[in-house]
Amino acid sequence: MRDIFITPQPALLSSWLAAFPKAEIFSLVPKVVQKNTKTAKSKVGELTTELENKNLTVFWLHMNVDRQQWMTNTIALILKDFQHVKIVVLANSPNQAEALHALSLGAVGYCHAYSSAELLKEVKTVISHGGIWLGQALLQRLIEVTTKLAGNKPEYVEGLLLQLTKREKDVAIEAAKGFSNKEIARILNITERTVKAHLSSTFERLAVKDRLQLALILNSNYHR
Repeated sequence: MRDIFITPQPALLSSWLAAFPKAEIFSLVPKVVQKNTKTAKSKVGELTTELENKNLTVFWLHMNVDRQQWMTNTIALILKDFQHVKIVVLANSPNQAEALHALSLGAVGYCHAYSSAELLKEVKTVISHGGIWLGQALLQRLIEVTTKLAGNKPEYVEGLLLQLTKREKDVAIEAAKGFSNKEIARILNITERTVKAHLSSTFERLAVKDRLQLALILNSNYHR
């Protein structure tokens, strides 16, 4: 496993280093080079193709001063050039809109840049198992807002779920927890293709756009 911090800071913050002693730091998204020609340590801004294996690599993106544009460009560049990676955005001053935007761009986590080492390790554990990290306070706030807007009282949620088959309901509940298709397939002992088909049908039946919206609708009663 590798932890790569992209940050304007000249060195890793103490909490980052405590959480991940072997973490690497770059000011910009590194370029991929062949392992037998260069190494990450031999030239700043480059990584070897070791990153392209199937071991988990986490990119921790520490917000730059221009925030939105930087985040958009950086996430797009990582997803274009690297495989088998997870992206977590670290913000000095987190906010709800930015968190949702980060997830929509492809990040799987969003938290305070100065979080404790223990929390950072917890974030990595969650995302490495296919979950999404927003932080309990932010997630709870989003649930409350959505509940007020959508009116998803228990009977409303029950009414939605009655529109689903038993297996679609099972898949929807697991997806609402933030699990990936692979994790859901393992939990329910079905194929990833079946999971994808059930989710597509569920999104259409419930008129939701994505997993996050599904989670916000179902969470207050089924996200356990």
